[in-house]
Amino acid sequence: MSLITREAGRRSVAGLQAGVFGVMIAVLIASLLFAIGAGRFSVDTPRIAQILFAAATNPTASIGQMDERIVLLVRLPRVLLAALSGAALAVGGAALQGVFRNPLVSQQVLGISQGAAFGGALAILFGYAGVILLGMSFAMGLVALVLVGLLARINGRTEIITVILSGMIVGSLFAALVSIVQFVADPNTSLPAIVYWLMGSFSTATWPRLWLAVPGMMLGLLLIWLMRYRLNLLALEEQEARALGVNPDRERWYVFIAIALMTGTSVAVAGIIGWIGLVVPHAARILVGEDHRVVIPASALLGAAYLTFIDTLARTLTAAEIPLGVLTALIGAPVFAFLLRRHFKEVNRA
Repeated sequence: MSLITREAGRRSVAGLQAGVFGVMIAVLIASLLFAIGAGRFSVDTPRIAQILFAAATNPTASIGQMDERIVLLVRLPRVLLAALSGAALAVGGAALQGVFRNPLVSQQVLGISQGAAFGGALAILFGYAGVILLGMSFAMGLVALVLVGLLARINGRTEIITVILSGMIVGSLFAALVSIVQFVADPNTSLPAIVYWLMGSFSTATWPRLWLAVPGMMLGLLLIWLMRYRLNLLALEEQEARALGVNPDRERWYVFIAIALMTGTSVAVAGIIGWIGLVVPHAARILVGEDHRVVIPASALLGAAYLTFIDTLARTLTAAEIPLGVLTALIGAPVFAFLLRRHFKEVNRA
């Protein structure tokens, strides 16, 4: 009887999770349509569907009307890039929190964001854009990750606490280098561009820029998806994970490399967008539980919908576009304060 009851309970949980995922997919679709239609030149949903259907069935047709040009050439690449970036940042945050067994960590803990920011700022300083900017951001993000790995590896082993401390050191180093770049930049040309880029924006999104971002983000998402089972084991104590046949050192770095791919690419195309990797995974866990097999896809859906909506607010609330970093911080900082207080209350009770 207990087996029957247990099986019924599992089916009930699976059914509930399926319903939650259905709602999240509906929310994502609604946020995408809202983002494509919203703006100074608004386009209603039936017209959006008509334009997208015509473009899908006849991709070689010329784009003549104003609303077609706005939807297909301006808003659609921006919305898709925002959704992909939101999914990548949220999944990266969920994976990091599982690996570190700490709900308060995000991409900044490894110094990857700061390294990628230095690469992008350096590219803007020398007047580069496009592929070179993306390449330099991604390369410096990987350099930051390698430095963390070299600093954290002691006597052939890599402990979580040494990774965190190494990430703080490397992050501070690259933040200082970004400040130096800003100090030497021309205040009339490159400095405003660097400052605005660092605050985060998808205003420069185009189809070529989207296709440049897709490989790094999709490869990172695929790697984390393939490791979603392993993340449950990495969330255990290290001795338990080794007893179950997992090599925590090696597999932890697989996760870090995937996060470097996603974060470096995101910073390259949109600047630093903070708090997504901290806030969204918590919402996903509230909705679907702690199992990374469902937390990872839930974080991807919620992150895509969340950043798409935030980006839409950034470009529609005022005449001048609000930097994304401002809006994500206004939401993320209070959530982080709440989580921090709750975390320390639980620690004190234990």
